[in-house]
Amino acid sequence: MNITAQKKILLARREELASMMQWIEHQLDESPSKDWEDRSSERQGDDVLEAMGLADQAELRSIDAALDRIEKGTYGVCVTCGEEISDARLVLVPATPFCRSCTA
Repeated sequence: MNITAQKKILLARREELASMMQWIEHQLDESPSKDWEDRSSERQGDDVLEAMGLADQAELRSIDAALDRIEKGTYGVCVTCGEEISDARLVLVPATPFCRSCTA
């Protein structure tokens, strides 16, 4: 496993998430419409944006934890059982702290 390449992937995804979260925050800070019907639609959109923001925050925490494991030299080792996480799994889910067996 090329740890440097994985770190670049994690950092790039972290940057994407940070940008998305800023955009979401900007959208949520906009003044509401004065029209009641429009405001209702906007509120539904705000609910979706808030859910997206929460999901982004969770992924960001996961990425930060993975970057911390890289720094500590434990990246690619399952935090539950201590076995190596397969390269294929790390390519698919770079921030995963679990091997395939412990995920289930």
